[in-house]
Amino acid sequence: MKSPTSLTIPIILFLLIGFSGCEKYERVTDSTETSAYSGDFLRKFYDLQCQITKETPGFFPPQAARAFSYVGLTGYEAVVHGIPNAKSLAGQLNGLSANALPQPEVDKAYNWAIVANAASAEMMRKMFELNLSEQNLQKINEMEDYNYSQLYAANPLPVADRSVAFGRAIAEAIYQYSMTDGGHQAYLDAFQLPYILPVGDHCWIPTGATVHPICPYWGECRPFLNQNVVGTQPPQHLPHSADVNSDFYAAAMEVYNQVNNNSAEQIEIARFWADDPFQTCTPAGHTFNLLSQLLEEDDATLAKTAVGYAKLGIAENDAFISCWKSKYDFVLVRPFTYIRQHIDPNFNTVIGTPPFPAYSSGHSCEIGVGETVFTEMFTNGDGKYELSDRTGLQFGFGIRHFSSFSEMAEECANSRFYGGIHYQMDNTEGLVTGRKIGYIVLNQIQWPEVN
Repeated sequence: MKSPTSLTIPIILFLLIGFSGCEKYERVTDSTETSAYSGDFLRKFYDLQCQITKETPGFFPPQAARAFSYVGLTGYEAVVHGIPNAKSLAGQLNGLSANALPQPEVDKAYNWAIVANAASAEMMRKMFELNLSEQNLQKINEMEDYNYSQLYAANPLPVADRSVAFGRAIAEAIYQYSMTDGGHQAYLDAFQLPYILPVGDHCWIPTGATVHPICPYWGECRPFLNQNVVGTQPPQHLPHSADVNSDFYAAAMEVYNQVNNNSAEQIEIARFWADDPFQTCTPAGHTFNLLSQLLEEDDATLAKTAVGYAKLGIAENDAFISCWKSKYDFVLVRPFTYIRQHIDPNFNTVIGTPPFPAYSSGHSCEIGVGETVFTEMFTNGDGKYELSDRTGLQFGFGIRHFSSFSEMAEECANSRFYGGIHYQMDNTEGLVTGRKIGYIVLNQIQWPEVN
């Protein structure tokens, strides 16, 4: 067997011990349909990407969502030719022409799991690229090689080699596409300077040690679907006012009263959903972790797994572009600042206030996307699902329980209110935006039916 990265025997032995256990690897030969393979190995990449996102400098929420999205897009294109009646996303996504991606050779056999393994590993390397540590690069390489050692069995070497080459060609083509979206290597320049903050009573000002706001031009990035930005912008927020009889003052007072009267449960909710970068794998990472959990519970095939990550990835990427456009169009002051100026100079929040404007809420927007995608994938449309969110265990949190995906999304949105860092209008409009984006992604793209 020829391994993709030519592992030495000692490393092979380490991998066989370190990654062994209950993972399922289907030993299917030639161009068997994608649905014949288990999606377990692909989920492992997302587990690893969560760890790498947490540990890699520059991966704030927008950058993290973008990286997850392109890995999802790559995984789908790696296996789409093995899904009956499936259509490539080339020609469907903004700026990705119909002839942009390589095609499999006619009348040649491929192992779609090997293709997906090679493509996903290569795109992860490219997404973290210049800031990827040697240790994390080694983890990606080891996971790719271990998966290959399991998936290779019973495949003729030409099929395996052809599959690896095709997977890497897919990753390279999609990486070239990603380089023109406005977010290429944005992890090297999170503050996108020079940027001059607007000045006014309603305008955001720094709330901590970070003087510059994060990603002020992110709203100008190319979305996968234009409608996800132009068709989802929130309405004008409440008019800013320091008048104690104004609606805006009342909205800030609502935050103030909530923080001062939080229950122990509400404080736990605020902290559970905080998803701070470099302490966790960000809000998008939380939602991708949830998708991985749902796919595991569903014993999902490689086909359903790849489609699921692509749906969520496209929606999450565009959610952050849409939300960041509204944040910097309105540049609204955070409750922390307003309350200290006009209500109580000693006010403190439950969790840290992020270094960017308030309106609307990024958490609410991205979880609205997750709610919509999960409802379509795992329910009959009513959103009912007995969910025990275990994704926070790795970061020292407990398990949260929900009876529906809407309940999950509402709690996530409310967590920002309990934490004292968002007005309720931020959360309400963020959820509306995210749900709209999820609906657009599910309905404007021709997705295959998968089992």
